[in-house]
Amino acid sequence: MSGSPPVREFKWEKLGLTFALDSLDRPLWMNAYAQAPSTLILEDRLRIYFSTRPPQDESGQFVSYTGFADFDLEDPTKLIGISPSPVISLGDRGAFDEFGTYPWSAIWHEGKVRAYYGGWTRPKSVPFNVAIGVAESANGGESFSRIGRGGPVLSYSQNEPFVVSGPKIRKFGDIFFLYYIAGKQWIRNGKRLDPIYRIRGATSRDGITWSLMDKDLVSSRIPSEAQASPDVFEFEGRYHMIFCYRYGEDFHSAQRGYRLGYASSEDLINWERNDAVVGLGVSDDGFDSETISYPHFFSAGGQAYLAYLGNNFGRAGFGLARLEAFK
Repeated sequence: MSGSPPVREFKWEKLGLTFALDSLDRPLWMNAYAQAPSTLILEDRLRIYFSTRPPQDESGQFVSYTGFADFDLEDPTKLIGISPSPVISLGDRGAFDEFGTYPWSAIWHEGKVRAYYGGWTRPKSVPFNVAIGVAESANGGESFSRIGRGGPVLSYSQNEPFVVSGPKIRKFGDIFFLYYIAGKQWIRNGKRLDPIYRIRGATSRDGITWSLMDKDLVSSRIPSEAQASPDVFEFEGRYHMIFCYRYGEDFHSAQRGYRLGYASSEDLINWERNDAVVGLGVSDDGFDSETISYPHFFSAGGQAYLAYLGNNFGRAGFGLARLEAFK
């Protein structure tokens, strides 16, 4: 009998809210949110970076810091400890990262840890703008210093005019691949202005000077779709991307909030979308019963996992799912 082969699908076991902020004795700068989890494998532990916030200031504004939590390599649900201070300071006055570092993605490079991050500033006409910075650590990812004079390594440009953010760094062969998002438009949601952004990509030999792919990499499937957190990995001879997406309007509701999407590629540039493959959605109850977002795929102790956020954009912490099969 002729016909297309059945679609293969990831099968996951949800492990719950494995990093819960309210269960911790934590510093004030880590008051709420553990957003955009991303990993770094150390010799004796798994380090998961995340973005967090202290209480708002007297004018109601927040800043965002990057910290980490360390876990057992064989059991990523077993917490070892948390960072005593942010891994990098906020930028200087007027700098692109004056008000926050979010998200964060780290990679080993020539014996040091290099990290790419979204740096936040506050324009007057819209709530924020973002460009991508780069920093380096010589102490195993405990603390970082900006490379160069502190400006962004990838910023808004003619075809990517604002909100260049969400970096995920990967290296395939001797080429760095940076997957990120770039803004398309701002739309009004009641009294709020919110951005619509799409997944983009760039390549580099040195991780500093980038060649832009200069196109949206993933097709949209809902009106005014915003895409984020494009996590790319190689698995069973193919490149996979798990990302999240939401409606442009009323996305704080459970029905129109973030869900996970999927695309695959043979060349890391041209991607075919098929969300049925991702195999992970919202739960009937619990911390991820309304939304699921900001996925990050990693392997530890011979097992593959997905870290992700649940309701309220990770205000309570982040969860894990363990890969059971791809069939």
